Amino acid sequence: MATNTYTTVIDALSVPKLKTICEERGFEFSQKQWALWHATKKQAAGGGVVNVTVYEKGPKVLVQGKGTEDFVKFVLEPEIIGEARMGNEEVLMPEMFEPHFGVDESGKGDFFGPLVIAGAYVNREIARELLDKGIMDSKRISSAAKIKKLSNIIRGISGLKWEVISLKPEKYNELYTKFGNLNRLLAWGHAKVIASLAEKEPGCPNALSDQFARKELLEGMLSREQSAAHIDLTQRTKGESDVAVAAASILAREAFVSWIERASAAGGVEMPLGAGDNVVQAAKEMKSTHGVEMLEKVAKMHFKTSKLI
Repeated sequence: MATNTYTTVIDALSVPKLKTICEERGFEFSQKQWALWHATKKQAAGGGVVNVTVYEKGPKVLVQGKGTEDFVKFVLEPEIIGEARMGNEEVLMPEMFEPHFGVDESGKGDFFGPLVIAGAYVNREIARELLDKGIMDSKRISSAAKIKKLSNIIRGISGLKWEVISLKPEKYNELYTKFGNLNRLLAWGHAKVIASLAEKEPGCPNALSDQFARKELLEGMLSREQSAAHIDLTQRTKGESDVAVAAASILAREAFVSWIERASAAGGVEMPLGAGDNVVQAAKEMKSTHGVEMLEKVAKMHFKTSKLI
């Protein structure tokens, strides 16, 4: 089956080199959110379109379209990566195909909306199916419709277990006061998701999370969960390169975006993402329209943004 989506991390020095290669091959360039650059080219007759996006975080390359396989095998791998990776993930990243849970979150940097923590269980067959269906880190997907589509794909995969915990702003504000800082709250949520997955798939021995600033925070929270006592936890930077973590990131993002959409429609005030000037203006409008009490139901009140309203 042809692959229409491919992603990989490259080193920073390779970013301009890849851009030059795309320029020489006649790609057209444009801007894209969170990306260093985005390039598109229509292939020869019947070849479809290939899109190449290089994201700041990583940096990571995302190749999409009918021409993905040819571009990766004949351009990206030989000229940038230096090795054949496509189709060889099980050899190069064997741990990604072992049974494990992946955990990620969404909404922690957004003034409006919940904090959502999600997890997914994969084994060899599930990991391969996720990769073949283009599952990738949600932070590189700007389309809400695409997030929802991929979430449905994830939930429809046979054998994949998943868990989503959505802390609505009121509950989030209460727990933040209890824990005293965001990292402790995040660790608690990650541990709860892993423990829930361990109940659904008790034979799974491993879990993977992004690296916490203090890794003992998550280790300590997880040690309190009886169902997860046997879990071997790994924390690492760029955890989203693992397909289970990527699936979790999509499920978390879908729950977050859906809440924002519903709450914006119900309150009659569009709630922007992030914590910038447009968020401050929306919060002022929310306060003016519904009163300060409403903010505590839709926003994370420990953010500095709340002092500007």
